[in-house]
Amino acid sequence: MQNLNNLKNFSDSLPNAERMPLLFLGHGSPMNAIEENEFVDGFRNIAKTLPKPTAIVCVSAHWFTNGTKVTAMEMPQTIHDFGGFPRELFEVQYPAKGSPVLAETTKLLLDPTLVELDEKWGLDHGAWSVLKHLYPNADIPVIQLSIDYTKPPQYHFELAQKLIQLRDKGILIIGSGNIVHNLGLVDFHNFHRDDYGFDWAIEARSKFNSYLLDGNFQSLIDYHKESMAIQLAIPTPEHYLPLIYTLGLKQKNEELSLFNDKLVAGSLSMTSVKIG
Repeated sequence: MQNLNNLKNFSDSLPNAERMPLLFLGHGSPMNAIEENEFVDGFRNIAKTLPKPTAIVCVSAHWFTNGTKVTAMEMPQTIHDFGGFPRELFEVQYPAKGSPVLAETTKLLLDPTLVELDEKWGLDHGAWSVLKHLYPNADIPVIQLSIDYTKPPQYHFELAQKLIQLRDKGILIIGSGNIVHNLGLVDFHNFHRDDYGFDWAIEARSKFNSYLLDGNFQSLIDYHKESMAIQLAIPTPEHYLPLIYTLGLKQKNEELSLFNDKLVAGSLSMTSVKIG
């Protein structure tokens, strides 16, 4: 009963707001955090179209866990979860506050799924490398929700639906990953070539975009039944599943649009999605 009271108190403390849009952001290379390029411009421009959030829930490809967790600390650390990049990138800090109350609320909304309140993780680069362009002042509280790697896409689609109440409280829910993401086939010699994709990546992006714009989410959920091009685009699911969370929260009659819709280095896409 105390937990339910906490949820009601938190909900009552936030004014009802116009339903917050949803984002899936193709985050790409960590270097996008410190470079100036068209994708960074795309993140900044999309932020201008959004009401200012009261808080942010981010589902990042880089927190892939056994079970579901949510960050619950007051001040999440900035995690530099990569190697081989310039010192400048490792010096980036994104000092947004956390929100233990929002973490507890998220846990309650996801019941009966067991959700661990985590005090150790923080904000990984899937979150901060894009948030620093959307909200450079780091003045909006951020929590991260992990992705349970033991569960199939349909499970994640349905789990996301339980968070719909947050959208009506001014909370921005973001998925951060990449729809086409095959690091094993990256063409590093052509990393900065404009909209460059292998034939299979071009085919996969076309099919993904068609499904997204047509609202054919079930085919996106059941991607393992799709063509070899799509299997090459998703050799492992962690960068793809944040998209499924975003789609799970879409309501009927909400508009879906694409931005940053380009291929990079042959086997990656920066395609991003706005809903609402």
